[in-house]
Amino acid sequence: RHAVCIFYLVLRALDTIEDDMTISLNVKVPMLHEFHSYLYQPEWKYMESKEKDRQVLEDFPTISSEFRSLSKVYQEVISDICHKMGVGMAEFLEKKVDSQNEWDKYCHYVAGLVGIGLSRLFSASELEDPIVGQDTDLANSMGLFLQKTNIIRDYLEDQLEGREFWPREVWSRYAKKLSDLAKPENIDMAVQCLNELITNALHHVPDVLTYLSRLKNQSVFNFCAIPQVMAIATLAACYNNKQVFRGVVKIRKGQAVTLMMDATNIQAVKTIMYQYVEEIYQKIPSADPSCNKTQQIVASIRAQSLPHGPLASRHHYSPIYVSCAMLLAALSWQYLTTVSKAAEDLVQTGEN
Repeated sequence: RHAVCIFYLVLRALDTIEDDMTISLNVKVPMLHEFHSYLYQPEWKYMESKEKDRQVLEDFPTISSEFRSLSKVYQEVISDICHKMGVGMAEFLEKKVDSQNEWDKYCHYVAGLVGIGLSRLFSASELEDPIVGQDTDLANSMGLFLQKTNIIRDYLEDQLEGREFWPREVWSRYAKKLSDLAKPENIDMAVQCLNELITNALHHVPDVLTYLSRLKNQSVFNFCAIPQVMAIATLAACYNNKQVFRGVVKIRKGQAVTLMMDATNIQAVKTIMYQYVEEIYQKIPSADPSCNKTQQIVASIRAQSLPHGPLASRHHYSPIYVSCAMLLAALSWQYLTTVSKAAEDLVQTGEN
């Protein structure tokens, strides 16, 4: 618990530096590259930030002191992830996401590394087996699935705020400018582009299921599983949906609560995944350019998540347990969303 909390605060401080546009690039880039070293400098702090979260920089000696009190194995994980994330943030300060490979790379820096870091902490704590922290490809997929879902869903919000995270390699096949997808006369092409990106994101689901199947600790499982089932529900709501280009598409609050309370074991998660990819399958337009690819990935997810028993009932758990599980899930979802969004905001601001 302490390691995860300090991990969060360290990344919040790193994000605050990245987010602060009053810091010139010739100062900011070296700071991002060297930030991991500040963890071992007891007196280091930064007093010139104008960001709302500047307290984490002004009081950084308190955070770094707590960091240095952690077990060495936790320190190594947090420092390593912080170093890699800082380098990645610096790389995308003045760079747009062009290819699908760059989309994966950007999502790796802002979310995949969080998944890898958390996985290594889970294993270091011995709550989970070593393989959970060692298999960085699966841990990375956990982060990419969440991040891509956020980017896909937030198309219009990002456009209104001048941010662009959809990969040019994809959207350029459907429009001259990414902003053109929001025009009513382009809605058919826009939806086709949307469907292609959702199909891309769905390719992470098999990795997600494999990752979750390895988890043994109940709290860790809830922490990891609930954001993932919320993501698949969000993608199902967005698939072939013109509303993505007209407003905000969100899952219902009652639906979110049900997902939180049901996703407490791997078979329940597989059942949920199966249900939502079936929902997507039923909406695949026969004329959609990505039709075959979407059907193929749905078939692959079906094969891995075919239900073998009834959906686990939340009534098997005490009210106190359910409350704790929901709080943990909410914190995990908020953490990943906040970290990813903060990184997104500054990357785009840096580009401008």
